[in-house]
Order: sequence, then structure tokens, then C-alpha cells
Amino acid sequence: MLIFFSVLVVLLIGGIAALSIASTTLTNRRAPDPPASPADYNLPFEGVAFTNNDKLTLRGWYIPAPESERTIIICSGHNGSMDSDLHNARWLHEAGYNVLMFDYRGHGRSEGHEVSMGVMEQTDLRAAVEFAKSLDAKRIGVLGFSMGGAVALSTAADCPDIHAVCSDGGFVRINTVVAHGLLERGVPDAFQKPLGSMLVFMAGLRLGIDLAQVDPIRWVDKIAPRPMLLLHGGQDPVVPLAEVETMFHRAKDPKELWIIPLGEHRNLEKLEPERYRRRIIDFFNEAL
Repeated sequence: MLIFFSVLVVLLIGGIAALSIASTTLTNRRAPDPPASPADYNLPFEGVAFTNNDKLTLRGWYIPAPESERTIIICSGHNGSMDSDLHNARWLHEAGYNVLMFDYRGHGRSEGHEVSMGVMEQTDLRAAVEFAKSLDAKRIGVLGFSMGGAVALSTAADCPDIHAVCSDGGFVRINTVVAHGLLERGVPDAFQKPLGSMLVFMAGLRLGIDLAQVDPIRWVDKIAPRPMLLLHGGQDPVVPLAEVETMFHRAKDPKELWIIPLGEHRNLEKLEPERYRRRIIDFFNEAL
């Protein structure tokens, strides 16, 4: 019996240590993606910098469109930096929009050593909105991908200067996303959800915040009367379609949900590039 309890204690201590290491990894500064530049797409641009409420300098690119007072802010996903989402700026700019991209805190060219899967990043998006206004943007839309979609939705709920929001593959509940990450690392099905919840709790404890604050399902009903568009893949393994549909039903009009049945996570543009871009541009054209 003593041996049994000794083994149990060792396993418990080992499990807590593993979760502690994983929570640190979850909140550490990201390694940047391979560098890119708007010049790669022959886009006019300037490097920009602005400060968030935590006195961190955030850096990005501003891509101006001639005589336009409409700006789209791109919120990147759970990337290392904004570089991998740059290709989306080209077709938004061609549609007549100014485009503002930026690295969240703890990412890419921006300051900071910690990330929070979307909670503190809401402050970064608000700073980007204020910066866009300083560049004379009269109408502002936000296009977010994956984690960036969650940031866009949750921030738009209490930021009236965001006039329209579009989310591609944005998560609904952070616990679900983290549990999926454990699945990819070979954790058995029965342990994914409880361990995912514990990991989110420990990561939040490390930062002194509740990471579930970012869950868009908590906020989505407060976005109206500003328009919302959700894009999602019917086969998305990271963010279950059922959660997205539940969130959509909780939202108020005006709202749209476009599901590509064979789509997975963040591959919708590759499956139907023309329809995908046209749907987003038409949405912002009408909303802004």
C-alpha cells in the first residue's frame, strides 16, 4: 500500500511539473515566422509603431489606399508574427482599403515577453484601433484569423470604434483549443478536456488573469448592431463547428455565418479563393 501511494505521489508531482512547463510554453514569447514585407507584393507601406495601455511598443505595417477613409485591421492567428498573414493585405488593398497589420505583444517586432492566447492581446487591438483613428480612419473593420478571430470578436463587443468584424476560424472557448493541442501531442481522449482546463488555469495563474475572459461566446451578443461575419470549415478539427453554431445563435443581428463543408482550420481561402475573398470584401463594403 505504501508503495502504491508513493508511486501515486510521484505521478502527481510529475503531472503538475509537466503542466507547469506546458503553461510556461503556452505563455512565453513566440519565435517569429519567416520574415516578409509588403514590398514582396508591390504594396506601398510604411513601418509603424504605437503603444498599448501597458506601455509596450507594438510595431507593424500601414498600407495606405488612395483617398480612402476605410481601414481594415488584420489580427493574426496563433502565429509567431504577422508575416504569415501578409498575403491577405494584397486583396484588401486592391479592394480600396487601407490595411493596418501589427504584431501582438510578445510576437515578432513588438515588445513584451508574455502572450495570453487573446486576453491581453485585446488591449493590443484597441491600441491598433486608436492608431488607425490617428491616421484619419473614419470607418474601421477588423479581420481576424483563428486566435485573431477570437481577439477581434471579444474586443469588438466593447469597442464601438470597430464598425464591423469578420472572424475566420476564430475559437469559441479557449479550453477546447488547448485540449485539441493535447490531442495532437498524443494525450488520450479521456484526459484531454480536464488536462486542457488545468493547463489554461495554470497559464492564467502564471499571468494573474483568467484566460477564459477572451472566449467570444461570452461577448458575441454585445457586438450588434455592428455587423459580424463568421467563416468556418465544416471539418475544422481545432474549433468544432457545433461551438461556432452555438455562438452564432447567441449573437444578434446583423450577422452572417458562411460554412465551407469540406473546409478545415484556416484553409478556406485555399479551397475557394475567389468566393472567399469576394465574401469578405462584399461584407466590408456593405458594413463600412
